[in-house]
Amino acid sequence: MNARASGLARLALALLVAVSLVAAVAAGLLRAGWLQGAWLPEGPGPLALGQHAALMLSGLLGTTIAIERAAALKQGWAFLAPWASGLGSLALLAGLDSVGGWLGVVAAALFVGASAAVSARQWAVHSALLLPAAVAWLVGNLLFALGQPTETTLPWWFAFIVLTVAAERLEMARLMRHHPAAQAVLVVLLLGLLAAAALTGRRPFEAGVLYGGTLVALATWLLRFDIARRTWHAHGLARYMAVSLLAGYVWLAVAGVAWIGVAWGCPGRDWALHALGLGFIFSMVMGHAPVILPAVARVKLRFGPWFYLPLALLHGSLLLRLPGSLVDPSWRSVGTAVNAAALALFMVTLAGSALAWHRPLHRRPRCR
Repeated sequence: MNARASGLARLALALLVAVSLVAAVAAGLLRAGWLQGAWLPEGPGPLALGQHAALMLSGLLGTTIAIERAAALKQGWAFLAPWASGLGSLALLAGLDSVGGWLGVVAAALFVGASAAVSARQWAVHSALLLPAAVAWLVGNLLFALGQPTETTLPWWFAFIVLTVAAERLEMARLMRHHPAAQAVLVVLLLGLLAAAALTGRRPFEAGVLYGGTLVALATWLLRFDIARRTWHAHGLARYMAVSLLAGYVWLAVAGVAWIGVAWGCPGRDWALHALGLGFIFSMVMGHAPVILPAVARVKLRFGPWFYLPLALLHGSLLLRLPGSLVDPSWRSVGTAVNAAALALFMVTLAGSALAWHRPLHRRPRCR
């Protein structure tokens, strides 16, 4: 593939990711009572309430991670995974749920192959963990394609992303000295998360307690052993990443506690899902984006303190949405709108940083 065709392909994939993001956020706003007066396509498919999780976790994040994995493998066939996933999101938006679901299965199956190839190329514990993470995405997509309820698919989709993040952080944790058993403990925790996901349909109470407890233990492990504890004292991009990661780990623990509470019958489902999905996962996205985008998408970024604005807005909006809803239920709706604003501001920040890179500056701090 020549440079022009390669650039067009990257642009097309980026557009698929952007469509998934916009659609997922719009579906979330619709769930919260916003956009009621806006134009929406007719019919049950395009912005159906049940598609919010599929578009956000499998469509947006699955496609993004698949692009990163394919870029690491540097094999043309591996890019079929993000293409299938992105097109599956478009099918969901068109109301073709079955087509979208099975395209997601194809995407995840290809992604499993790509992950196996990456693990085989350079075997290590952190690279080996990428394979069960990929399998978790495949299982979640298969359950979704078969029409299983969201409560059954969500633990698998979340496990896919949590395992992927944990594997990447384990790789970085090698730069720190830690207890010899720390790595084994992490592996056991991640296997426990998969076991809890597998139990969800049969033993929901036990699965919920195990899933939540594992999230709390995993957050504790990351806060104890992640290199972000050291880079917190650095400057520039390294400090920004550390702030993003450590804040995300706190929300991971909150999500775990809420997950246990839901298993016991407490009304904390919004806490469990969005402390994990927004507080943890999107904090990871914001923290890693200035490094991943230049490496994967070949987009040069100029880092600056303005990156803290969407990060602060994200966490502030969660504090408004989750604890605020205990005081006044309407705060949940307001918090959801500010969640969306934080994601939009982050996209604007990335675009502005990319444009700023090309400005004639004598000193140009780079995101590497």
